[in-house]
Amino acid sequence: MTHSLVCADTVSRVSSVLNRNTRQFGKKHLFDQDEETCWNSDQGPSQWVVLEFPQRIRVSQLQIQFQGGFSSRRGCLEGSQRSEALNKIVDFYPEDNNSIQISYPGLWAVSLDCYAHTFPVPAAEVDQLKVTFEDLTDFFGRVVIYHLRVLGEKV
Repeated sequence: MTHSLVCADTVSRVSSVLNRNTRQFGKKHLFDQDEETCWNSDQGPSQWVVLEFPQRIRVSQLQIQFQGGFSSRRGCLEGSQRSEALNKIVDFYPEDNNSIQISYPGLWAVSLDCYAHTFPVPAAEVDQLKVTFEDLTDFFGRVVIYHLRVLGEKV
């Protein structure tokens, strides 16, 4: 059964936080399901989020919601098992909008009422995931994410 895999024992790290203000823009806001909070990175050529799960997981879906104007044109999903080196799972190309963007095994979809943009994303078994956001749409290289969900099952 598919469910959210990010739990209290999941360790998360991010590339940066705007003005180091973790209270207002910190990584915890990626997972709090609050529409009023977000992770806001500081400036840079790329930004990333790393998740270390307490056990091996089988990823079946990712959900990401950017703030339009503060997203990326290209991303990379990487994973590893037991502290091994990260291996690329897939490159992906998100839309620059406020909609929740959803991956399915083999597909990505942008939730825009009647519109769906899809691209392949293979399923993976990992205990660490890294999502890197490149070619950022903001002139200063910031990214703003309201929701990041990893769905699947424990292996």
